[in-house]
Amino acid sequence: MNQTEATFNSHKDLIQSGAVLGLGMLMLAGAAFVALSSFRSAPVAAEQEVAMVTPAPNAYANVNLIGQAAIVYDLATGETLYAEDADRPLPLASLTKLLTMYAAAGVLQDGSPVVITPKALAQDGESGFIEGQTFTFDDLARLALVASSNDAAEAIAEAAAETRNVGDTQLLAGAAAAAGLTKTRAENGTGLDINTQEAGAYGSARDMATLAGKLLAKAPAIAGSTVDPSVSVRSTDGVVHALPNTNQGVVHVPGILLSKTGFTDIAGGNLVVVYDAGIGHPVAVAVLGSTRDGRFTDVEKLIKATGAHFAGIADN
Repeated sequence: MNQTEATFNSHKDLIQSGAVLGLGMLMLAGAAFVALSSFRSAPVAAEQEVAMVTPAPNAYANVNLIGQAAIVYDLATGETLYAEDADRPLPLASLTKLLTMYAAAGVLQDGSPVVITPKALAQDGESGFIEGQTFTFDDLARLALVASSNDAAEAIAEAAAETRNVGDTQLLAGAAAAAGLTKTRAENGTGLDINTQEAGAYGSARDMATLAGKLLAKAPAIAGSTVDPSVSVRSTDGVVHALPNTNQGVVHVPGILLSKTGFTDIAGGNLVVVYDAGIGHPVAVAVLGSTRDGRFTDVEKLIKATGAHFAGIADN
């Protein structure tokens, strides 16, 4: 082999080696591209799978209420199932009595004596009391809630405030803070309007649902009496006072645990109930700013929708 042929063969070998090397690099690049494409496409597929999940039915979709604000609050889980302006402070009317009993239950014992005072008798409404009559706290508290007695609520607020050595307003403010009621303030223990422009207490539907649950936990016998069709208590001198429940329809709600009505000219119709939606599953429903009759139909609609919610049925 001469020098020219040797040189040619050497160049030929280099070209062949370069071709093999180039082909290998192309193959590696192709494999990398395929891998990168697969990696980039994975999140897209996951997103497509998520988008295809069927949303849960909304049992409250077509609920129409008369009230200005409402809430369905699951006391067992802390979940808000339904809310309509639920954090807006509105006049509370006699729902204020729930706060009064919650405050007093932290100060007075069940058997603590509560005297009917002239100031208590001066409140609107007639419960048949006379000045100086004395009742145990738990008896008078039951009457205050079941019959929505302003006389009884005022007497209890006075007794608790005097025991704590504070004013009525300070007593109620402390109780609201302890219960975590961020939208609630009360000027009196009855919820009666102060004048034609100012209510005696303000609070939100969320606060009232929360308060109802707190009172059930703190004073279950007093709170539980609110589901009775009537209340009968005896003063320490033996005089019996019997009055009907202000919510006569409450006994028809399955699993009812608590019920409290409220109505004034400024507030309109208010109602809060707690009922057992299942074994050990309390749910609070609160409606504010409805009408005298509308508060009951509003709560009925929300209870019905809540039943459908737990059954997984949409409101059509």
